[in-house]
Amino acid sequence: MLSAAEWEIVRLTLLVGGVATAATLPVAFALAWALARGRFVGKLLLDGVVHLPLVVPPVVTGWVLLMLFAPAGPVGRWLEAWLGVSVLFRWTGAAIAAAVMGLPLMVRAMRLSIEAVDRRLEEAARTLGASRTRVFRTITLPLAMPGVLAGAVLGFARGIGEFGATITFVSSVPGETETLPLAIYAALQRPGGEATVWKLAAISVLLSLAALLVSELLARRIGRGSHVL
Repeated sequence: MLSAAEWEIVRLTLLVGGVATAATLPVAFALAWALARGRFVGKLLLDGVVHLPLVVPPVVTGWVLLMLFAPAGPVGRWLEAWLGVSVLFRWTGAAIAAAVMGLPLMVRAMRLSIEAVDRRLEEAARTLGASRTRVFRTITLPLAMPGVLAGAVLGFARGIGEFGATITFVSSVPGETETLPLAIYAALQRPGGEATVWKLAAISVLLSLAALLVSELLARRIGRGSHVL
């Protein structure tokens, strides 16, 4: 059985992962569309910047976020002056770290799905009089939806498993930023914390597995129900 504190850790982890995924989804899709269909100067550089969190140490990503969102940083100063808020040592900061770390995985899955859409179907629909909006809504998006779902699941799974950038950016504050990975690490440092580690690790595996199963079911349902025009 989980204690009240452990249930709070699970709740906070789901909150951070869910908010990070929901906030990142439109940004990730826009970036994936630009990289898949766009032709502009600096496309290669944008591709590199988007995927940078995958190759640099997460601690470096967390440090960069700390420099940006600290009270003296460019973003943190603006948030403090205009909104009177700070994301340091808050769950919102943990969500930002999870979003940044999950963004490359989301973009990559969505980009591959968009590139796999047969452009001839879109062109045929256009010749039949369909508007660009209708072509996107009835052809492009349904065909790319499995990749969008896969990207969302990858982003969520990465968010609930994020450790390095989070602990560097917002530290581990019980009840505020202590998600499952941070709680597992803290339990490993305590004598006799093995039981807590086992419970929290099992929950982490179950959450990730459940997300993957839901994504597969949704992808199959969308695949059966999708239509053209």
